[in-house]
Amino acid sequence: MLLTTIVVVIAVALVFDYTNGFHDAANAIATSVATRALSPRVALAMAAVMNLVGAFLGTEVASTVGSGIIEAPQGMEGLSVVLAALLGAIVWNLVTWWFGLPSSSSHALIGGLVGAATASAGTVKWSGVLEKVLVPMVLSPVVGFVLAGLVMIALLWIFRRGNPARLTRGFRVAQTVSAAAMALGHGLQDAQKTMGVIVLALIVGGYHQGTDIPWWVVLISAGALSLGTYAGGWRIMRTLGRRIIDLDPPRGFAAELTASAVLYTTAFVFAAPISTTQTITSSILGVGATKRLSAVRWNVAGNIAVAWVVTLPAAALSAALAFWAIHPLLT
Repeated sequence: MLLTTIVVVIAVALVFDYTNGFHDAANAIATSVATRALSPRVALAMAAVMNLVGAFLGTEVASTVGSGIIEAPQGMEGLSVVLAALLGAIVWNLVTWWFGLPSSSSHALIGGLVGAATASAGTVKWSGVLEKVLVPMVLSPVVGFVLAGLVMIALLWIFRRGNPARLTRGFRVAQTVSAAAMALGHGLQDAQKTMGVIVLALIVGGYHQGTDIPWWVVLISAGALSLGTYAGGWRIMRTLGRRIIDLDPPRGFAAELTASAVLYTTAFVFAAPISTTQTITSSILGVGATKRLSAVRWNVAGNIAVAWVVTLPAAALSAALAFWAIHPLLT
């Protein structure tokens, strides 16, 4: 029964990873598709490959998710917590995907872990949640917005005397590189979150010790995320690529360059599981504001911000309800 439940939890974790991929595919390629730097299918294929590669570049974020958010009990009780957390995160991913809202899969998973642990009267490591989740959740959009604006202003000044048509062609080519960098950062950040949850399930089930990530966990997590990315998230892609602002290639390049830099820094330096969605969206807002404030559709940005704020408690509530439903069946 214990081993069967572990296998079920791993399978559900991979389902979450897949939904994470198609939910967040827009993060990597929406700007490139919107500016016609890449065709949608070519962009998705490139993003899927770079997601796969990025997942093998580090495991620091996985360790944070697996051991720095909650302390799950051993045995079936702990597996109930992990399974409920994943179900809550999947539900919220599907709800926000349906409405085309670029919410955070990362925060959905973390909210699910907190909600399920709370429902089970387990231990939530609030200091870890504050330091690794809440502080980066507030700071990363601000950093993305300001830094993207500064990068765009620098590009405008450097190329102020350039030929507009030639610059547009050049930045479309440059966006191929920046979109690949963004997809690499997405794989680096988001695949690790699923790795962390799978290792947590193995630990509470008694099949693993320590926080090291087995190679097969890296492989299956990377594969599920990559497949989900290739499936595409067209609803959210339209929101990021066209509904916030009509992007041009220079602004698309600046947004992707900034967002990927933030993703790499938080993963390698701080081991913080930040939201790729928040990072790219705030970067798009930052480059859009350099055009003129009225160019940004702030009502759409406001809806996205509401989804950001609601994600943690909504996923936590979904996970708590899932725990109360499945706990009697598993224990």
